[in-house]
Amino acid sequence: MSAAIIVCMKKLIPVCKKTLCMLLSALIIFCIPSIFLGCIDNNTYDGELLRLHIRAHSNATVDQTVKLKVRDAVNDFIADNIRKSTFEEAYAEIGANLGAITDIANGVLRRNGFYYGARARLNNEYFPSRMYKDVTVPAGYYDALIIELGDGKGDNWWCVVYPPLCYGEDFEYKSFFAELFG
Repeated sequence: MSAAIIVCMKKLIPVCKKTLCMLLSALIIFCIPSIFLGCIDNNTYDGELLRLHIRAHSNATVDQTVKLKVRDAVNDFIADNIRKSTFEEAYAEIGANLGAITDIANGVLRRNGFYYGARARLNNEYFPSRMYKDVTVPAGYYDALIIELGDGKGDNWWCVVYPPLCYGEDFEYKSFFAELFG
């Protein structure tokens, strides 16, 4: 090789190293937060979440037990009768079936010897941060199907109707960068 090419290569190698270091640094700066957070925006899925909260009459064991029986019956009804392909569809169908959902909850209560009644409603409420399986739903205001059993003063059971996190359907939040580079 000629001396000019060798001199040129010796000058080019440090420039290439610096450029490569800057590119890797930028990649790390943008990718690491996404890797650790696991998602870009836990608060939304297509802009909306529809939560389900079943609030027990009290924290007495019998009230908590019947709450879970109501949960099972309501979940079966929603899984079998409510389409959940969009937020609007899920919200409209839940709204149209509030009477049926209330009847289901009241039926479970009566069959188990409880006569304090149930009320189902759609409402936008503030909820604290919660985890469902490995998905974190941050604190904020969410539309929700609220089912209050009796006074509704006991601990609640919750999940997400849309996107369907509690009906055996696969759903996961994904990292933008993991999708881009994975």
